[in-house]
Amino acid sequence: MGKQGEYLRKPDWLKIRINTNQDFRGIKHLMRDERLHTVCEEAKCPNIHECWAARRTATFMILGDICTRGCRFCAVRTGRPTELDLREPERVADSVKKMQLRHVVVTAVARDDLEDGGAYVFAETIRAIRRKAPYCTIEVLPSDMKGDDGSILTLMKAKPDIFDHNIETVRRLTKKVRAIATYDRSLGVLRRVKELSPNTPTKSSIMVGLGETKEEIIQVMDDLLASHVDIMTIGQYLQPTRKHLDVVRYYRPEEFAELKEIALSKGFRHCEAGPLVRSSYHADEQVGEDSRMRHDELIEMENRASMNE
Repeated sequence: MGKQGEYLRKPDWLKIRINTNQDFRGIKHLMRDERLHTVCEEAKCPNIHECWAARRTATFMILGDICTRGCRFCAVRTGRPTELDLREPERVADSVKKMQLRHVVVTAVARDDLEDGGAYVFAETIRAIRRKAPYCTIEVLPSDMKGDDGSILTLMKAKPDIFDHNIETVRRLTKKVRAIATYDRSLGVLRRVKELSPNTPTKSSIMVGLGETKEEIIQVMDDLLASHVDIMTIGQYLQPTRKHLDVVRYYRPEEFAELKEIALSKGFRHCEAGPLVRSSYHADEQVGEDSRMRHDELIEMENRASMNE
């Protein structure tokens, strides 16, 4: 366990296998050509090579690449946003179709400068993907949108397959880790989504290694379940730069296995827990067998139609 300001060397189990094959390079070039942002790159996700190259999943970051919040764990740039492109939903949908993605996560920087927190653009992105890539399941990962009920309703009217909002850390550490967002408001957003759409799976994620206790992690599980959250992910916090919060300690793989077992025993429908797990890790496995069958069947139909043209 490290002290504040003391740099901890990463353990062997955090080594990342890099795969820059043709699929990975093709997706990266497409992102640049379409002027799109991905949280995979902006937040320095350790799983980018696996998701892009092997699983045909990606996490698009809409509403620009400048966040209005300065959370102390996040590598995304903070400042005054200058970008609001209302044609972005169509570009995202075109890219999803070209890549034949089976599952897409749509997230965004926090846009507290917008009255609806970006909910309208989220909704239009969902609708555009539905039109152009009906075989693709869609997960959304918005900010708390300041807990505004109208913004939540605007987004949910577009009917995403999964609604994901991350609580990020335990209650005690929230003010230290997050900016503007609060623990209770995040729970409130997740509860409201379930009230509006009881059949839509909801999901949340926490990082560990910031100084929390096991008892506090278990309390987060209980609080999420009380808010009717279906899916939980638990991953290791990794310090993006020396300017960000220090890692207090690295959890061992067997500790993550134990946390997953606890989460499932408490009643979560699905839990991913591991050193490199992030909120969108293996997200395609969390939408259910019916959705995966829909993807495979519609892809096959589209390929047949293209051959017959």
